[in-house]
Amino acid sequence: MHIYKATGDPNIGLYCFTTNNYCLVGKEVSDKHVENIQKVLKVPVHKITIAGTSLLGVFVTGNDNCLLLPEITYPEELVVLDKLGIKYEVIETSLTALGNNMLCNEKGALLSKEFSVSAKTKIEKALKVKSKFITIANFDTLGSLGSFNTFGGIFHFDVTESEVKIIESVLGIKVYKGTVNLGNPYIRSGLLCNDNGFVVGGLTMGPELNDIDENLGFLG
Repeated sequence: MHIYKATGDPNIGLYCFTTNNYCLVGKEVSDKHVENIQKVLKVPVHKITIAGTSLLGVFVTGNDNCLLLPEITYPEELVVLDKLGIKYEVIETSLTALGNNMLCNEKGALLSKEFSVSAKTKIEKALKVKSKFITIANFDTLGSLGSFNTFGGIFHFDVTESEVKIIESVLGIKVYKGTVNLGNPYIRSGLLCNDNGFVVGGLTMGPELNDIDENLGFLG
């Protein structure tokens, strides 16, 4: 199993963002957690801030092609990303919590219906994918409701069948319903994953852990 169960604040997903190439974590994440995250996800881990905060999972998103940042990102934070060699694009939108408002991978992107058409166009160009407006479980904050890798994804247990079909078609993954941290349906807050492994909040129980492990493709 490629798992790390993070103790302390169970909302590990709020403070981190990962791809198959790197992982960004907030400054408050302990060095011990950083070491374990690096071992599990098998990518370099970098401590940074965005908009002066450690809530990276809330404010950023992206795929292996490009990191998407809100306009409120500080210039000195862009300098750090430049030094790390991470390609990024700043998206002009009032929806500054990009991580909460969209889901994406190398095959497609799903966007909150609150994004403007111009923002949608810029996102598609940066990520090099097509996108689609959608809700998940009838919520617009779809980025908070699912976490996934190439093999599969865990989503809010109230995701509808019609939404499942769209997610699977656009992202090219199999959708499974689940929870983290003792029944929390806001999956992204407690689950960080890439194709190499996953990190969950410390309150995640055995049945939840087993479902995540299996449905992200790490069992069997």
